[in-house]
Amino acid sequence: MKRIFLALFLLFNMAVYAQQKDVYLFAYFKNNGEDGLHLASSTDGLHWSALRNDSSFLHPTVASDKLMRDPCVIRGADGLFHMVWTDSWKDKSIGYASSPDMVHWSEQQQLNVMSHEEGARNSWAPEITYDAGTKTYMIYWATTITGRFPNPDSVAEKGLNHRIYYITTKDFKTYTPTKLLFDPGFNCIDATIIPDGKRFVMFFKDERLNPVQKNLKIAYASKLTGPYTNVSEPITGNYWAEGPTTLRIGNKWLVYFDRYRDHHYGAITSTDLKTWTDVTDQINMPKGIRHGTIMKITQAELEKMK
Repeated sequence: MKRIFLALFLLFNMAVYAQQKDVYLFAYFKNNGEDGLHLASSTDGLHWSALRNDSSFLHPTVASDKLMRDPCVIRGADGLFHMVWTDSWKDKSIGYASSPDMVHWSEQQQLNVMSHEEGARNSWAPEITYDAGTKTYMIYWATTITGRFPNPDSVAEKGLNHRIYYITTKDFKTYTPTKLLFDPGFNCIDATIIPDGKRFVMFFKDERLNPVQKNLKIAYASKLTGPYTNVSEPITGNYWAEGPTTLRIGNKWLVYFDRYRDHHYGAITSTDLKTWTDVTDQINMPKGIRHGTIMKITQAELEKMK
């Protein structure tokens, strides 16, 4: 009888542990983003499996192009999942929606973040970062404003010359006016910001073609809203990289990115943000995955998504 009781006790505790164990969720898009949000899960941060046979969890409904590219999802202090995305190639807006479980979503909204700028040409790759100290969310993205930052190199790519802009909110109902967040003196895009103790770490893409960069760099700030300074040397190799997203496992930083000219994902790891090791040969991703974001979830939440 004691053996039976012990076996049941162990099974119960294993079940509880499985429910509490953290797993990782990758939110991404495929192709041009026309079919919406895709999700994949992992238990080690290296091997990822697409959920629901890699079908869409949410189809885009806003903006002229009705796209859902570059999805960024975070777990808010209110317990909801909050997502922003690139909703169009040329609109002055970004998409926003929230969900309690990544399955059932609120009505999609079009946030017209650059409508006040007549010369704004786009609003791309938005992200959200939460500042626990001020209980504030910052939404930020890349935009080209015609003539705002003259740059002879920008003519190489249809005159696009991005800088990073932002708004803040505490409730996703009211927002502060749009402001410039980051101008390193050159064309930049795809910023993602991670709280790290008393500082904030920004990973971003250097978009310059002359001389050719197309790599990822890091900048730092003491406040979420900047200023971001001390721009690093490239942390990626001799290939074109974009769309960074990060994961912390123990004392290791793991940075994923889209090696888009090579048509596959890449990854690098570091313990000090200075010395980086390429681990691309260790990762396994869903076919056709394009860039997005990673976050932690529980096993119970994963089961609902399945």
